[in-house]
Amino acid sequence: MSPLAIGLLIFVVTTALLATGLPIAFGLGAVALLFMVVFDGWNSVHFVPETIFAGLSDFTLVSLPMFVIMGAAVASSRAGSDLYEALARWLHRVPGSLVISNIGACALFSALTGSSPATCAAIGKMGIPEMRKRGYDADLATGAIAAGGTLGILIPPSITMILYGIASETSIGRLFIAGIIPGLLLTGLFMAWALFLSWKRGTRLIDSDRIYSMKEKLELMPKLLPFIAVIIGVVYALYGGIATPSEAAGVGAMLCLVMVIVIYRVWRPMDLWAILRDGLRESGMLLMIIGTSILFGYMMSSLQVTQAVAQTIAELQVNRWLVLAAINLLLLVAGCFLPPAAIILMTTPILMPVITAAGFDPIWFGVILTINMELGLITPPVGLNLFVINGITPDVRLPTILKGAFPFMCCMVLAIVLLCVFPELATWLPKKMMG
Repeated sequence: MSPLAIGLLIFVVTTALLATGLPIAFGLGAVALLFMVVFDGWNSVHFVPETIFAGLSDFTLVSLPMFVIMGAAVASSRAGSDLYEALARWLHRVPGSLVISNIGACALFSALTGSSPATCAAIGKMGIPEMRKRGYDADLATGAIAAGGTLGILIPPSITMILYGIASETSIGRLFIAGIIPGLLLTGLFMAWALFLSWKRGTRLIDSDRIYSMKEKLELMPKLLPFIAVIIGVVYALYGGIATPSEAAGVGAMLCLVMVIVIYRVWRPMDLWAILRDGLRESGMLLMIIGTSILFGYMMSSLQVTQAVAQTIAELQVNRWLVLAAINLLLLVAGCFLPPAAIILMTTPILMPVITAAGFDPIWFGVILTINMELGLITPPVGLNLFVINGITPDVRLPTILKGAFPFMCCMVLAIVLLCVFPELATWLPKKMMG
């Protein structure tokens, strides 16, 4: 059997297995072990523990549980509700202010937590009922929160970008900085569409007749500014060469824990245990996925699948933009069925030789890939954000949420097109800051 045929068989078997709901780590590990035994014999089993543990010995992986704990600490507090209330007070006289406030709160809160589901739950529980009470249609209210929650995997610090950086062996600091301008661009596109739709439908654009005093606008800022300062500090430490990702993540996690204890009085042992328990659970899951994905990549390489795919594409001599379009289509389809972590760790070893051979910047492609992963979070049948929103607003049917999210998907596609036309949107800032 040729390497390309083996690769196609691996793709079919892996997709079918993961579609059953089997945990990603077990699915990837089982497929890797199966194909190694079938094509290389039982002697290849001896390489399994060595490959997994060698992959997990990367010191950069220490940053992963630290960023997870950082997000778990913020998500356990009232930071989400305070952030939403603060933005609502500052923007209450802006046309379409309520939906804009919700998208802005999603962008900031998702940057603090790095978790799309947590953002949807935290902001959606407050924002969706308030928007519907003020006359916004259910599809716009739910779609805006579902899409806004996806910004957490693009705006730094991003767990998804850490996984891509590890899989592609690119700088995590550069990836974080590369996501800043595209993240702001996508946030602006979301806000522009929400404002346009509100105007088109005749929704009341001024959401409050109340005039907030400057004291009322400022009273929540002392609670929020320290958290935002931590995010800025982490990114600055990374691009300034002051600290490694692991060091910056450790300091950021400790500062967030301290601020949650001091500002929000989350000091009871059970509260702190819940933060550490959730962080440990998610970190363990991610590290197991990384370990088995490294074994999966080793299997693909030992069976010559990765090399054969790269060589075949190089021999086709087609326009590189057609290659990129095909890759985007592959990622979009995969995102409809698989979670971002699985897609990144499965496809990056195969796609990186193709991307570099086509002359594309791996950092720029990391941003493109991340936006594709955002699309997967709001596309059925496995769009996680759609089900989170449906869970907190059970009276709104899933097709209504999907209808509201669809225009925001188009905004993401537009952002990918803009990044292809103007790659400097992702590459200029890292080069400017890090050389």
